[in-house]
Amino acid sequence: MAKSLVIVESPAKAKTIGKFLGRKYKIKASVGHIIDLPKSKLGIDIEDNFEPRYITIRGKGPILSELKKEAKKADKVYLATDPDREGEAISWHLANALNLDKDDKNRIEFNEITKNAIINAMKKPRKIDMDLVDAQQARRVLDRLVGYKISPLLWKKVRKGLSAGRVQSVATKLIVDREREIEKFIPEEYWSIDFLLLKDKAEFESTLNGKMIDGKVKKIKISNEEESKEISEKISKSELIVKEVKRGKKRRNPYPSYTTSSLQQDASTRLGFSTKKTMRVAQDLYQGIDIKGAGTVGLITYIRTDSTRISNEAQQAAKEYISSNYGEKYLARNNKSKNKKNIQDAHEAIRPTDILRTPSSIKESLKNDQYKLYKLIWERFVASQMSQAVYDTLGINISAEDYVLRTSGSQINFDGFMKVYPIKSQDKNMDIPNMEVGDKLNLKDILPKQHFTQPPAKYSEASLVKAMEELGIGRPATYSPTISTILSRGYVLIENKYFKPTELGFVVTDLLIEYFENIINEEFTASMEDKLDKVEEGNIIWKKVIEDFYNDFEHVLKVAEEEITEIDMDEETDIECEKCGRNMVIKHGRYGKFLACPGYPECKNTKPILNKLDIPCPKCKDGEIIERRSKKGRKFYGCTNYPECDFVSWDMPINESCPDCGSILVKKNSKKGNYIKCSECDYKRNEKEEN
Repeated sequence: MAKSLVIVESPAKAKTIGKFLGRKYKIKASVGHIIDLPKSKLGIDIEDNFEPRYITIRGKGPILSELKKEAKKADKVYLATDPDREGEAISWHLANALNLDKDDKNRIEFNEITKNAIINAMKKPRKIDMDLVDAQQARRVLDRLVGYKISPLLWKKVRKGLSAGRVQSVATKLIVDREREIEKFIPEEYWSIDFLLLKDKAEFESTLNGKMIDGKVKKIKISNEEESKEISEKISKSELIVKEVKRGKKRRNPYPSYTTSSLQQDASTRLGFSTKKTMRVAQDLYQGIDIKGAGTVGLITYIRTDSTRISNEAQQAAKEYISSNYGEKYLARNNKSKNKKNIQDAHEAIRPTDILRTPSSIKESLKNDQYKLYKLIWERFVASQMSQAVYDTLGINISAEDYVLRTSGSQINFDGFMKVYPIKSQDKNMDIPNMEVGDKLNLKDILPKQHFTQPPAKYSEASLVKAMEELGIGRPATYSPTISTILSRGYVLIENKYFKPTELGFVVTDLLIEYFENIINEEFTASMEDKLDKVEEGNIIWKKVIEDFYNDFEHVLKVAEEEITEIDMDEETDIECEKCGRNMVIKHGRYGKFLACPGYPECKNTKPILNKLDIPCPKCKDGEIIERRSKKGRKFYGCTNYPECDFVSWDMPINESCPDCGSILVKKNSKKGNYIKCSECDYKRNEKEEN
């Protein structure tokens, strides 16, 4: 008896779905796209109204042949690719390649890979949504035109192997602009003054809050030590009287369930995951994990979403779980999150497919990274449906002639959602003695502090994703591949978890901005995303979007080709090439700078630039420790005698031995500060401490 054929993208997804549908269905995977634009040429007929010239992707011929064979034997073919633009386009290409009826309802979609979701989806097949397909085609063609027209220009004028892109170049520009902000930043001195006060014999701290001017407390700026001393002296001679005691409550709302962006940000800050790692692990959780006693099941909903919406069924399940496990008082009261503007809202937020499948109950079936990410998603979802946290607050204003000192604090009254999803609070604890208006206080000590304004922070992966989302650059599916691209092209590096543009990144960005400023900028990229959304909604014809863009782009491209002169990024050194005697030059490769002979191709001699730390190797004693780069561009430290000596360290060694075991000490950077630790034993000390 003929079976129905269901086509998905990945073998893992096929395996999970196959267990739900049974013997009447045959499940096959296309392994991603089968049809796409050719890699070797533009693949777009500009003269024929920008018509794409699709081909079968190299290496996918056998897969397509197998799918055609299975489709002929099947009584019905269903296309079950991911529920987004990319997935819709894959289904459309498959439908064309398999000669399926365009009017046939053969497209099924689901937001989660669970038995109920799959069975329900099979009952409601629909036609392929050509608006979704066209939105994907518009993005693909647009990005191909920008990439394949500008990149050869960079190859010719700067060096081979470079690339430009509508989104990747803007992401690089953000990092370059931030680096220049930091370089130009001039710190300004300012002072704060804290006071140690006494109420009877009880001590507490207070801070200078401002000065009374026209009956209102106005902030004052203390620019130097002299001003600080002058104010401190005036306050020391003043009578300190409690003028206001205000007690109240502060409520803190739970965070909504994760979007792609917020998941990437939280996984970065809380778990230390890169965006690429987060999406890889999340994909595994979505497609299905073999759970002991339950079989293979998708643990979370679809992972590419910009919506915080939660289905009614999921909300009801969460309500029942919270009520039975934490009590009625922990249930949310009209706690509905609002989506931001300009989101597609095609899918729910990322949440567990079954709230009863707690992280602890399935921990044995998960790898460590899978468990960590699932726990984060589960806790965030449960917390999003819980009540607010409530704090008791206390604020005290103290007069000192014209000056006003402020003491404040808070303490948790009811933990609410934080019972499941803890949050670090910046509030001071209310360890303050009781006092009333009119009470007189005594001054025990004055604690002035010097500060300097800080430059804007460098971008981390989390903050770059947040900036891209807020500026409308890219969409959920593009954040991770964009970051991977700018790293792999050598435009930026990651140092101590923060992005730093390379010299190549500066040169390419400046060149693109000079000639393509109307394209390589945040506003254009964001407005183009809005147009793609309108294509998806059926309000704009996709080829019209491309035509409007290309008319200006073609003119700018001709100007750039004529005006840009070749940029020589090579720096001559006094190091002689041992093979031919020429002075070697510094070249810029994918993983940083290296020395090369200028006589290429006659002489192909190259060697690394050794950044020595002037520290002898602790392992072989003969070599020196040098800075190196891994294949992924990450900095590490090794011996000059490699491969004979295999000493390696991710942390920077210092020229000092451990007082406990004699091993070399290394400098460790963390969010809580820098410290020195032993490379072998448990010895550790603050970086500023003496031996």
